[in-house]
Amino acid sequence: MTTELTELTELTDSAQERLRRWRLVLGGDAADGTGCALSGQDAAMDGALAALYGKADKGPAGRDRSAGLGASAPAVARWLGDIRTYFPSSVVQIMQRDAIDRLGLSTLLLEPEMLEAVEADVHLVGTLLSLNKAMPETTKETARAVVRKVVEDLEKRLASRTRATLTGALDRSARINRPRHHDIDWNRTIAANLKHYLPEYGTIVPERLIGYGRASQSVKKEVILCIDQSGSMAASVVYASVFGAVLASMRSISTRLVVFDTAVVDLTDQLDDPVDVLFGTQLGGGTDINRALAYCQSQITRPAETVVVLISDLYEGGIRNEMLKRVAAMKASGVQFVTLLALSDEGAPAYDREHAAALAGLGAPAFACTPDLFPEVMAAAIEKRPLPIPESA
Repeated sequence: MTTELTELTELTDSAQERLRRWRLVLGGDAADGTGCALSGQDAAMDGALAALYGKADKGPAGRDRSAGLGASAPAVARWLGDIRTYFPSSVVQIMQRDAIDRLGLSTLLLEPEMLEAVEADVHLVGTLLSLNKAMPETTKETARAVVRKVVEDLEKRLASRTRATLTGALDRSARINRPRHHDIDWNRTIAANLKHYLPEYGTIVPERLIGYGRASQSVKKEVILCIDQSGSMAASVVYASVFGAVLASMRSISTRLVVFDTAVVDLTDQLDDPVDVLFGTQLGGGTDINRALAYCQSQITRPAETVVVLISDLYEGGIRNEMLKRVAAMKASGVQFVTLLALSDEGAPAYDREHAAALAGLGAPAFACTPDLFPEVMAAAIEKRPLPIPESA
């Protein structure tokens, strides 16, 4: 009997927990059907969710307004504190992003006390960069501190693996097939000649020797990052700036970073500090890919040792046919050309499918790339082997 009562209690508790969760999801209107009342922390969580996701009513001039989170700085500051108390960091970042999108709170980010209260992430950095020109001097230092924190976190996450992956690719691309004895890469030589194993002698007779190229034989690679700074590419601009700084720190790679809208700006001399790079961009405006590629093409001195990475959603406002001719000409000269529709964790944004198909026809397939995959993409381009295109592309 005791066991049955225990099982019944557990079932009841489980049912109550499900009702509680559904009540938080549905928002508590009369039609939610749960009949579940909230109290304590649950009620506070529900209030924070309702302030952002509650049904809108009509405010002055027929405009929608939220059910509890107005454009008052104190109210928003309290709400930001609440959500950081009740939800994990990953959820807080999503809710902040939704608040900016749904409730038009971007202007509040121009106040230093607001910036100090938010949970910083890549998307917040993108929003701050879009507000850069409107930002008062009193806010700019706080904004730079927020951006620097995100950039430093990204560098810690991405730098070591990027350097290790690309160093390996550079070593492999420098290998030679007629090495001197002390230049032989024995591991690769043995692997390449396993089929020539002689069991009666217990040894391998190599037909092909693989060696490391000497430092004097290694040719410095050149990488040009060409980044579309239209508003939809904000996260890509942030990640590309961080990767640009990492690549620039490698002696064996000469890195150039170019950003564009209808104008083209070369930010290579600021690559030692990606925060300066980011504040040198101007998110928004039109797009002239052809003009940007013309500039990049003019900077190429050794095509066979150059990788050009175009990061763009391909909505071209310039001359389409000229853009495609430039890509074809660069590839014909020996340039490794990579087209990324996005460099972010979110996958491919809306993009021009006709231009993507045309580039694929030229041997430059366009696909979205996550930051974790980017080192592998660059390594493949440096070694001139097929790119590791995601299956979803």
